[in-house]
Order: sequence, then structure tokens, then C-alpha cells
Amino acid sequence: MLADKIIFLTGGAAGIGWECAKAYARNGAIVCIADIHADLSARVAELGEKHIGIHCNIGNEGSVKSAIERAVQTFGRLDVLHNNAGIAQPSKPLHETSDHEWDLLMQINVKSILYTTRHGLEYLKQSSGNILHTSSMVGIIGQDNHAAYVATKGAVNALTKAMALDYAPFGIRVNAICPAAIKTAALETWSNEQPNQAAIRQYLDNLQPLGKMPAGDVIADAAVFLVSTAARFVTGCILPVSGGAELGYRTML
Repeated sequence: MLADKIIFLTGGAAGIGWECAKAYARNGAIVCIADIHADLSARVAELGEKHIGIHCNIGNEGSVKSAIERAVQTFGRLDVLHNNAGIAQPSKPLHETSDHEWDLLMQINVKSILYTTRHGLEYLKQSSGNILHTSSMVGIIGQDNHAAYVATKGAVNALTKAMALDYAPFGIRVNAICPAAIKTAALETWSNEQPNQAAIRQYLDNLQPLGKMPAGDVIADAAVFLVSTAARFVTGCILPVSGGAELGYRTML
């Protein structure tokens, strides 16, 4: 589905990003993993020879600009920007959130999209490429004890619609994918911060009517569709891949 597409994927070394990287590669894409991890060689080797890893701090504009330029210099074009990298801490209500925590969440989860778009847009115009954001169901339905993080994902969803309108005249599609509970190291960290870890794990497994908390491959499958030509008339979509977590009133057993 993605034969020879050049995909710039932020946060692609772990979690949902790594599952997306593998799925993109399996479907024929060439993946540029842009991640803050200093050594990406093992991940790139697992994907195969044609892929590359680029050290990138997405909260720093110069680092983002350099990473995108390197990807284009290496492969000659850019077809997809997948803004996947993000952070979820702290787990706090708004009034307990420090200025530093707020600013860091906004910088990594929201402002990084400004940076990748600013420095990648002209290349996407040339390829009639597309942009995908990894958002979250919390940006649609909210979540207690996580106000700043929820605010960033609500912003990502709003940006998706605004960007879809702005860039449609250039043939550039912009979509977002919204997971609920997915087995990742980041979610494990969050779970360990909670006062009753056993109850939290049971809650996460019961959250989604379609079954227990899945791995990130379910998100990757949907991501492959959204960045492919199969979704060529889909833009401004905030796609839940949630197992129905947001549906209806349910008895919590």
C-alpha cells in the first residue's frame, strides 16, 4: 500500500511509533525514524537497509529542521509527515500542574507540529503528500487527573481540522488517529504513577468493549490506511481506534 513512500516519523523508536514504523516498512515505505534516542541503529537494522534513523529533539526547531533536511537530502523527497512523538506526564489536575510541566507538554505535543509543518510543507506540496497526527481519545472525551495532557490532544485534534482546510488546495491531506488504552512503555509508566496499580490495570483491560488492551499494531494498521492512497479522499478525520472505549454507559465489573 505504501510502495516507496518516504515517511518521516517522529518518536518512531518505541511504543505506537515503533509499531507504525514496522507496519510502514512491511507495506513498502521507506521510513525515517526521527527520535531523541541517541542510538537508533538497532531499530533501523531491524527495519532493513534502506531505512534511516535521525537523532531529533522535536521540541527544538533547529533539530527538527535539520532532521527533515537530512531525510530529503537522503531520499530526494518527502511523502508523509507522521507527528507521533509525545509525552503524557504529569498525571495531575490543572491547578497542581507547574508552569514547567505545562510548557513541556505544549512544546512536545503541540508546538512540534508547528516545527515539522513549517519545515516539511514545501516538500509535501511537491509530492502531494499527507500529514498524520497521533492524538488520543482523551482529546475528544476528556480524562480526569490529566488536564494538561488532555489540553494538548484537544489542540492536536483542532489543528488537524484547521490544517486540513489550509492545505487541501495543495492536495495535502491531514488526519489524526486516536488510540484509547494501548500497551506501551509510556502507559506502563503512567499506570505505575497511580495509587492503585492493580485496579488501574484491570480498568484498562475492561475499558474497550472489543477486548483487552491491545498492542500498538492495531493503531499501526489504521495509520497505514490513513497515509496510503486508499484514504485519498479522507482529510480532517479524527479517527478513533479505541475498541469502542468511548461508547455508551457500561457497567464496570
